[in-house]
Amino acid sequence: MKRKIIAIAPLLIFIFICVFLYQGLFANPREIQTGRIGQAMPTFNLPDLMQDNKQWNEQQLKGEAYLLNVWGTWCPTCLSELAYLTQLREQGVKIIGLYYVQGYDADFDGPFDMQALRDDVSNMLARAGDPYQFNILDLQRTLSLDLGVSGAPETFLVDKTGTILLHHTGDINPRVWRAKFAPIMQELK
Repeated sequence: MKRKIIAIAPLLIFIFICVFLYQGLFANPREIQTGRIGQAMPTFNLPDLMQDNKQWNEQQLKGEAYLLNVWGTWCPTCLSELAYLTQLREQGVKIIGLYYVQGYDADFDGPFDMQALRDDVSNMLARAGDPYQFNILDLQRTLSLDLGVSGAPETFLVDKTGTILLHHTGDINPRVWRAKFAPIMQELK
């Protein structure tokens, strides 16, 4: 009996590897989905990027469908999507920014220069368009990690009850909006 198992084991491993690789042939490498689809926004309590003493939490965001757009001034793709996101805001789409600070570690980098970041953000939004109702600062990347964010830009569509309906990795442009977001937004109205 042991000899049969030992003889069959390499074949089973080979079959498993083949199935795994075969699935990879047809997977879209640009499609990264969060495990949070259909779940509530994670619990958080984070500061407003531009206003001292202002905090945001998931309860305050309920009541209206919105896009949560993960972005940063260091991200060239984020810069390119700002103009289209601004057009969406002008059409009545509520967009909340989740500012993703790249490369900061409080244990190694020391105090954070908030005013320099605010100046950088203000300059970029003045040049490229400001689609955001407000921006949440995720300095320690706690919310980003809870959402499964892998970088920027990423956008989540959240309904009025706080349930995540859609997650998109990459920029939002007219093609992406029509194909992915518009149909769901139409259903929400």
